[in-house]
Amino acid sequence: MDFINRVAPELKQGAAELPPFHLPDDLDSARQNIQLPAEKSEFVRITERYLSVSDSNKMLVRIYEPAQRNENALPALLWTHGGGYVLGHPSADDALCESFVKAANCVVVSPDYRLAPEHPFPAAIEDSYAALVWLADINNELNVDLARIAVGGASAGGGLAAALALMARDKGGPSLCFQLPLYPMIDDRNLTLSSHEITYPAVWNRANNLAAWEMYLGGPAGGDISPYAAPSRADNLADLPPAYTCVGQLDPFRDETIEYVARLAQAGVDVEFHLYPGGYHGFEHVVPTAEISRRARTGYINAMARALNP
Repeated sequence: MDFINRVAPELKQGAAELPPFHLPDDLDSARQNIQLPAEKSEFVRITERYLSVSDSNKMLVRIYEPAQRNENALPALLWTHGGGYVLGHPSADDALCESFVKAANCVVVSPDYRLAPEHPFPAAIEDSYAALVWLADINNELNVDLARIAVGGASAGGGLAAALALMARDKGGPSLCFQLPLYPMIDDRNLTLSSHEITYPAVWNRANNLAAWEMYLGGPAGGDISPYAAPSRADNLADLPPAYTCVGQLDPFRDETIEYVARLAQAGVDVEFHLYPGGYHGFEHVVPTAEISRRARTGYINAMARALNP
């Protein structure tokens, strides 16, 4: 059965209307295709700040917080945007980050981390970790509850969230209470059945994934790759924060996500997982009004709200 016939009925039109996308040829045009800003919520205040990551690197972070917050310390989420490590900007996730703020009464910080191929690994994870350290700094004026800090992201952002959980554990902090790596890009090897299975040109597929990993790693995948680049390569998943993740059945990341979930559980990490039949990569953003999309989005937003407000 071909790809479109396997897609959930309410998601088919969205997949059929997506234009074909080929990396690396379409990278420049995709970067120029800036999404229009989402309608802003009156309940959420969005500000921006620049962090000095190094002498030569000042990074923008986008900050979301309740518009009418009191003096109480709030839980916080470090959210890393997706885009295959080669695309994306925090503002594309404005509506989602606002939803986290409203559901969890929290502060969300989203870094504009450096992108490959101009800045290959470890630039993105170094930037993201610097943002996490700043988020957990009591002198940053965000008034964050240091016992309730989470990391999250989708796709490549999910890969960075998983890598941040590993790095924070290995470096002895900041302490994390939860991780939300949604359909994460975590395995450079592309050996699973699902990584071979999805070749439809308009969704994230094998060819784009191979190209994106090569750009991110600065060369062909394989060899001795750091788990902070590809978390599936981590030997030890013990002592990580509780996790929630999901993936569509027609996502090339299906099998690596399932394997990672199983390994987390085997390592004693509490993990909740949802597989969505007929869902392709990022389906809940392509067809946001579909029932399956609303269910997926509500599931992970509520999971974050529960984790930050136990």
